[in-house]
Parts: sequence; C-alpha cells; structure tokens
Amino acid sequence: MTTVTSLHTDHAPKAIGPYAQAVRANGFLFTAGQIPLDPVSMEIVGEDVGPQTDRVLANLTAVLTEAGCTWASVVKTTVFLRTMDDFAAMNEVYARVLGDARPARSTVAVAGLPRNVRVEIELVAALPTA
Repeated sequence: MTTVTSLHTDHAPKAIGPYAQAVRANGFLFTAGQIPLDPVSMEIVGEDVGPQTDRVLANLTAVLTEAGCTWASVVKTTVFLRTMDDFAAMNEVYARVLGDARPARSTVAVAGLPRNVRVEIELVAALPTA
C-alpha cells in the first residue's frame, strides 16, 4: 500500500484551495504549482516575469528544504508561462537559481494563470533515502 503524506512549510505560501503544498509518495516529492505569492503577506510579488520567477523558485526552495531535498534532488519541473515572450527572462532566473542542477523540464504557454501572474512552476523531486 502506498503511503501519501502532505508536507507544509510556513516559508512558502499556504495552499489557497483544497490541495497541499506538496505530497510525499513512493520516494518522491510532488509539489503543487507555486505562483509568486509572498508567504507572509500572501500578495503577488513583482509585475515582470523575472522577479516573479525569483519568488516562485524561493517558494519551491522552501518546500524542497522542508522535505530534506535540494535542487539537485529535482528530477522534473514544469513551467507555465502566460506568454512565451517571457521565456528568456524566466530562463535566466531559473538557470541562476538552479545552478548546476539540470532536471528535465517542460515549459508551456497557457491561456491564464491564477491571479493573472506571469509564471507558475511545479516540480517532482527524489526524496532522500533513510
């Protein structure tokens, strides 16, 4: 039987709907999509995709840390952009934050994102073995 457990950290925005920030299952961590919400004020950070991507990745870093993971543990990310015109600016921040980590990645443009933000990112990471 698979055990699925929810994960929560106060260093990332609380879930604003009926979902968890992340769940652990079968040796992996699956995160909800993170948007550029400040975890304290719950307000959107920045208007441009660069600062928004910084906030999203900071939120995901907090979730990874709570799970005992780092960006080197990440096996897959999915990036949702409001427009592919933002790809280069998002990618610059993404590369800086992830450093040498090179997870598989998909990037898609979507018709809309929550609260009309420019970027949302979710990830899957391998959990540390006990």
